[in-house]
Amino acid sequence: MKRQELKAFLDAKAAHYNQPSFVTKDPVTIPHQFSKLQDIEIAGLFAAVLAWGNRTTIINKCNELMQLFDNAPYDFIINHQARDRMRFMSFKHRTFNGLDLLYFVEYLQHYYQQVTSLEFAFSGHITAEDATVEKALIGFRKMFFSLEHPDRTRKHIATPAANAACKRLNMYLRWMVRQDENGVDFGLWKYIQPRQLVCPMDVHVARVAFKLGLIDKPVANWQHALQLTEALREFNPEDPAVYDYALFGLGVEEKYV
Repeated sequence: MKRQELKAFLDAKAAHYNQPSFVTKDPVTIPHQFSKLQDIEIAGLFAAVLAWGNRTTIINKCNELMQLFDNAPYDFIINHQARDRMRFMSFKHRTFNGLDLLYFVEYLQHYYQQVTSLEFAFSGHITAEDATVEKALIGFRKMFFSLEHPDRTRKHIATPAANAACKRLNMYLRWMVRQDENGVDFGLWKYIQPRQLVCPMDVHVARVAFKLGLIDKPVANWQHALQLTEALREFNPEDPAVYDYALFGLGVEEKYV
């Protein structure tokens, strides 16, 4: 497929999947339950971190977690006492368990007692001159684990420093940063620009991207996420992550592999 034909193909697929109907069956439906900035940030972070496996199961587990937060995550995070955290001990999704959740809650309380938005935990590590959010992801992980924490919890926040694809964090940034007239992504954060986003990559996206000639190997790691994003910038320099919808839909919905 020639480059111009590929652009037209991906533009059409992105337009098809980037629709409100997508929200109801995707983890992004969780932050869409809220209107307050901090509630959206917190619900979005957990929805992204737990976005592993069957989407229906992910959504159900996220709804279970929001109920544990009394469906007011920011208010709970800010105002709860240490004894209130015991309710989280029985929570589990895949390898994310109550111990991990306890640390997430502890850190978020510590953070929000000092800063009004989770945006600055990412944007504080990059400038407008940075080509991508790589430094933002590395800096966020270092900051997030700055308190005493269980070693096991570190695996739930990926980093480019380990050549991880960082699919879930890149998806979270896409939700928070992209200006989306269709109402799927929120566009609430302004210090990171859509052009700096890295396209979320998992095994499905990697396989589709390889088949389309956008990356040189069907491998989901940070180097290939950058390679894919650079290829997508040829089609849309200011918003390369918009094609995440096309690649995800082709891989998961259409089995285009």
